[in-house]
Order: sequence, then C-alpha cells, then structure tokens
Amino acid sequence: MNYKEVFQKSVDQPEQFWLDEAKNIKWFKEPKVALEQTDEGIFHWFPDGETNLSYLCIDQHIEAGHGDEVAVIYDSAVRQKQIKYTYKQVHEKVSKLAGGLQAMGVEKGDRVIIYMPMISHSLFSMLACARIGAIHSVVFGGFAPDELAMRIDDAKPKVIITATSGIEVDRLIAYKPMVDEAIEKSQHEVEKVIVFNRKLGVEFEEKPYDVDYVELVENSKSIEPVA
Repeated sequence: MNYKEVFQKSVDQPEQFWLDEAKNIKWFKEPKVALEQTDEGIFHWFPDGETNLSYLCIDQHIEAGHGDEVAVIYDSAVRQKQIKYTYKQVHEKVSKLAGGLQAMGVEKGDRVIIYMPMISHSLFSMLACARIGAIHSVVFGGFAPDELAMRIDDAKPKVIITATSGIEVDRLIAYKPMVDEAIEKSQHEVEKVIVFNRKLGVEFEEKPYDVDYVELVENSKSIEPVA
C-alpha cells in the first residue's frame, strides 16, 4: 500500500484506520473503540484500551531482547559531557524513582511538577510519573518564583521534582531557592520536593519537605507499570 492509499483510508475509514494502527503498539487491554466524544465535546482516543507509556518506552524493548542496547544519549554541549544509558539502565532508574514516588503516596491521577534543567533525570522523572499513572507538568526550568507559584496553585501537585541548579551558557541558575520561594508564595501545600543535587557549587537551604533524589532511587523498590 502506497502513501496515497494509506492516507485515503485514514480519511474514508478513520475509526478502522486508527484501530489497525493501534495494533502496532502493545496494550494491556486492546481497544475496540478508536475515538469517543463526550457530551462536553471532548475527544478521547482508545477510551477502552489500557497501556502504559513507560512500559512502551522501556519494558517492551527489554522484553524484545534489546535491554543492553543504548536507549538514551545525554549530550551536553555546555558541560562537554556525554552519557549513554541502555534500556536496562533506564528501566532501573525510572522504575525505582516510580517506586519512591509511590511510597510517598503519589497515585494514579495525582500531579507532579517537574522543574529541572535539560538533564537525563528530567526524562527519568517524566517516565517515572507515567509508570504510576501520575500526571506530570513540566515547568520551564529557571522560571521565576511567581510564575512557578501560579503553576503550583493551578496543578496542585503532591510532589515537585527539581535540581539544585541549571547552567545557562556560562552561568549557574539556582533552581532550589526559587522552588522554595515559589512554595512560600503559593496557596497549595506541596508535600515533598525531590532534589537532584548536581554539586555545582550552588548553596541552598535544606527544608523539612526535601528528599534527596539519588538516595530516594537507591532506597526504593523497582515497580511494574500500572495500566
């Protein structure tokens, strides 16, 4: 089937087209409905299907025998540093962070704000949230406390995941102090702040709600993805 035929099928038989395409990914429960519209006019794709994006990004590749292949290449032009992670390594980091979040009481449907620089741990955090069915809200790292506070009150997260600092060309941006200020300014009470210490010389005050990212991952159990 050529492109024009594929495209025409998607126009003429959209429901069947997308159900056929959906067979190309793994489901815990395969969908029978492609698209459903609520009374409010909101569309839901594959409403009766069940899967997990963390599973699709990591576990299924390990099951297919690709666990020792490179899954992620972190390449920092700022720090002149490159790190390669295999699927098995990503699985360990993501599944144990997910276990740590779950132990904190983060459940399916809860929100987590991710306020981090462009480092591997940002990706691990997103996949960890997806693994337990939590909704992650990525707030641009370096946003001022006022802007972050607005997003805290809007999303009402149980947890914020952050880093001690980011690097912008040749200067350090202290993230953790801005998170603390945003929490003071917001009405919503955040239960925990998971802090990845990059050890780049940024001073910050430890708060009662702080949890060390590395220690959390090291001491948490690896968990399976939820549907």
